[in-house]
Order: sequence, then C-alpha cells, then structure tokens
Amino acid sequence: MTKFKELGLNTDIMKSLEDLGFVEPTPIQNKAIPFILESEEDLIALAQTGTGKTAAFGLPILNQIQAKGLQAIILCPTRELCIQISKDLKKLAKYSKDISITPVYGGERIDIQIRALKRGTNIVVGTPGRVCDLIRRGDLKLQFIKWLVLDEADEMLDMGFKEDLDAVLEQTPEDRQTLLFSATMSRSVNSIAKRYMKKAHEISAGEKNVGAAKVSHEYYVVHAKDRFEALKRILDSLPGVYGILFCRTRRETQEVADKLKQAHYNTEAMHGDISQSMRTKIMDRFREKRIHLLVATDVAARGIDVNDLSHIINYNLPDKNEIYTHRSGRTGRAQKSGISIAIVDMREVYRIKRLESMVGKTFEQKKVPSGEMVLNNQIDNFIKEIKESATLKTKDDKNYQEMVNKLKDLKKEDLIKHFIDAKFNRFIDAYQNARDLNANVHDYQQTSNSSNRERMEMDNVNLKINFGKRHGLDIKSIFALINSNRSLQGIIIGRINLMSEYSVFSVEKKFANKALKFLAKTSFKGKKIQISITDEDPGPARPQRQRSQRSSGRYKGNKNSHRGGSRGRYRGKRR
Repeated sequence: MTKFKELGLNTDIMKSLEDLGFVEPTPIQNKAIPFILESEEDLIALAQTGTGKTAAFGLPILNQIQAKGLQAIILCPTRELCIQISKDLKKLAKYSKDISITPVYGGERIDIQIRALKRGTNIVVGTPGRVCDLIRRGDLKLQFIKWLVLDEADEMLDMGFKEDLDAVLEQTPEDRQTLLFSATMSRSVNSIAKRYMKKAHEISAGEKNVGAAKVSHEYYVVHAKDRFEALKRILDSLPGVYGILFCRTRRETQEVADKLKQAHYNTEAMHGDISQSMRTKIMDRFREKRIHLLVATDVAARGIDVNDLSHIINYNLPDKNEIYTHRSGRTGRAQKSGISIAIVDMREVYRIKRLESMVGKTFEQKKVPSGEMVLNNQIDNFIKEIKESATLKTKDDKNYQEMVNKLKDLKKEDLIKHFIDAKFNRFIDAYQNARDLNANVHDYQQTSNSSNRERMEMDNVNLKINFGKRHGLDIKSIFALINSNRSLQGIIIGRINLMSEYSVFSVEKKFANKALKFLAKTSFKGKKIQISITDEDPGPARPQRQRSQRSSGRYKGNKNSHRGGSRGRYRGKRR
C-alpha cells in the first residue's frame, strides 16, 4: 500500500498530514497527486463523494506554491462546499509558511471578502456568482493563475452557472492547468471537458457512476398519499438513526422538517432560504449529534462533510439518477458502512432497476414496519441503551438513595412495566391498530399497462432548456414555444419537469432534431434559448394522457388538460 511520504510531498505538508492522522492516500489521491505534481496537462478525475477529492487536488497545488500572489482559483457550486474546501485546505497548509487561502461566496458581506483579497492570497475558493462579482469590481484578477479547479462542475452547470463559468474562464490564462473533479461522468462533464479543457487526461477511482462500496440500498413502495406516514414509521423503526433526509424542493424540505418537529423528531431543515449564520449553527449542532436528522435539498447538502452518517433517506427520488449516487455517497465513508433508503410510489418503481444498473448493486425491497414491529424495535433499543450506558452515581449519592427509597415498595416486574409504559406510551397510542402502508406493486403493474408506457418512453428524447420557474416558464409557455412553429404542430410532448433554473421535457424521437434546430433560434422573454439533448430523467410518467388544443385563443385547463396552441394536438404527461 502506497504511503503519503512516497508521493513526493514536502516536509511541511507531511507534518500537517501526520497531525491529521493521514498515512495512506485514498485511491483517487494516489492517482491524482503524482499526476498533478509531475504534469502540466489538464485532468478529469472521477471518484465518489467522500473519497478525499479536496486533498487530491489541494495537496499537489499547496506543494507547488512558492511565490507570492494569487496562483490558484477553485470553483464550486455552493457556499457550504466553498467553506468546507477552504477549511480543509487550511488544515493541509497548517505548517506551510506564508500560504493564504481565501473563500469568497454569496450570503456574506462582499466588502469583508474584498479586504481579505487586498491583504494578499495564494488560493481563492469561490462560487461562480461571487467570483464574477469580484472580477467585475476589479478586486479579483485571474490573469496569472497557474491552476483552475472545477469541483462538481456538472452541478454548477445544472444550477445555471454556465454564463458565470464562461465569464470566469475568459479571465484566466491559456497556459493554466485545469483540474476537473466529479463523482460521475455525465454528459455535462463531457461538455465541460470539450469547452474548457485541452486534451484532458482522465483518471478514476472505481467504476464510473458506481455507488460507494460499503453502502447498502433499500426501498419501500407506498401510495403517494402515505409517503409521510411511511417516513415516520421507518424512522420510528430505526432508533438512533443519524443521517440526511433528501427532498426535492425548498418548500417540501421545510414542510417535511416542520411536520417532523411537530411530531417530536430531532430534526432541522437545510435549504436555500436558510441564512448563512443559521446554517452554521445548524451544521455545528448536526456534527455534534444534537440534531439526528437533517432535512435538506441536494444543493444545500453540498459541502456537508460528516463521516459517520448511518442513513441517507430519499423522501423522493432525485430527478437525475446521477444525483442518487451523490446522495448515497454521503454515508458509508471512512471505512464505515451505511444504508441508503428510498421511499417510492408505485409509478416510480421502474426507476429502481435503472438505479441498480447504475450503482452496480441490488436494491432490497423492504416492507414498511407494522406498529408491532416499531414497538419491538424501540423496546430492544431501549434495553440495549440501558445495558451499554454508564452506571449512575455512587450509591452514597443522596439523590440516588432518595429515588431508590421511593421505588422500594414496587415489585421488580411492576417497576419494569411502569418504565416501559412511560417510555413507550406515545408509540403504543400511535400504532394501536395501525394500518398496512405497503402498496401492492404487482396489482398496479397489471392495471396500469406499464409495458406500453415504457415503450412510449423509449420512443422519446429528453430536451433541456435554460429557462425554468424563476424565469417565468410554465407548461403553457413550453406548448406555446413549440406551437409557434408550424412544422412542430401535432408532435407528442411527454413528461415535463420545471426546475428553478432550467426545464426538461420529452418529445417524439423523430421530431427531436427539428425541435432542437427551431428552438435554438428562438428566444423567451427576450433572451436566447439554449437547448440540448439530455440524459436527465424528467420524472415518472402519469398513466393518463393529457391533451392541448386551441380554444378561442384562451388558456384553460385543469390538472388533466392544457389548452393553448394553434393547430394540431399535443398529448403529453405532466409531472
């Protein structure tokens, strides 16, 4: 096994590694560090979340910094990840003299960050938006940097930072070394490599897009209306759970967290509407295990670096299958095992097979526990805690003696019964005559004509455009854009997923190129449309067929119909 001391790192860095207890590099570090030290070529490095990617690019950069002035810029998608990378680099540079690292990100006063830059720095770690702001102000100059690191670059594109990335890259020198680190090799990563990199060398630790080795995967199938009740029952059957519960949107994240807190669960929400100061407090409490369950969006969870999570719970499956790999990789770290749980409704079951193929593991279907099972698990855990807990204060303690005297008249059996009743009354009341929450998948598959739906999906192509809810795009707008071209009238539009910064919808394969060509020349609200084919899944299709047609030039509709368009009919499914 290779040791860090064999990789050619200087004595100051080796001393920092010794303080941190790092002896052997992870596979991605073992491959990336020597390459960056010895070569000036661009690099694409693929490794799962939690495998030490920050040290993989940070150590060789720190090792080579000699002169004063800014020499490296590290771009990442979120402030949480920006802060985490900065902290990690500062630990690695603990004994490296005169090396300065400055984080810059939104949500903090820009004047404080400007003063830090003016004092001088060697490495800037920043989010694309704040970096662009500082460049425009003239307070950040990148003309002489040697290294550009794109950490989670595919996420930056998906979050709508393409224009910011372009603006930043224009300010960097041609002879820079570009280092791209990612957990998955997606189509967006390929596009980044073609756009920003020169004959990039590729390395990977493990197979591409494969889940972490020590993570097992489970899923529960329920009716959509029972999702929250199923979540509570799963949590109650897992006493001592310490993990992250992922939701799709900010609103859902806050709603689920509020409902869990009302039901006396130890949890907090983490999403884009939470202030930076509050995030810091929440994360400190979470790392100290004063919060047992963090309810988060995918974006807000970026940069959360906690090694001993027991569970990851997907309240909903993510829109992109690759994101599932990011989520599940947050447990099973540091040689520990973990469990990734998905709660799916019957219309989402088909996606489990796709995820199994992607991560290279079989997902175990579990039954939502009955009330009796929940109670038995709680009692077993309570007994285990009593046996493993530290003893009470000595028998000479006055309070101890008073408590014993008060309980002397009770028989041992009665005493145990009273303790059990007091501890578990809530569960007994909640789960008495509890109904079965498990959905019958086989009955649904037989009645939903799923084979026809799968065949229809195979005949469709998913398209992604650079407008979403934040820009005022809605389903009516998508129909109107396509309907404005006569040659596209009458095509079948499949599933539609409206995100905040972009949207994905599917069209018939035979019309895909025509739609791409036309919409690429079209604008929305005065801004040019950027459109491309994507492997991102718009989400599960609904069983009913929805239609759109012209009706007196007005838009009318209910949950099953959309009107708007001129000629022809649109038949599609809506999320």
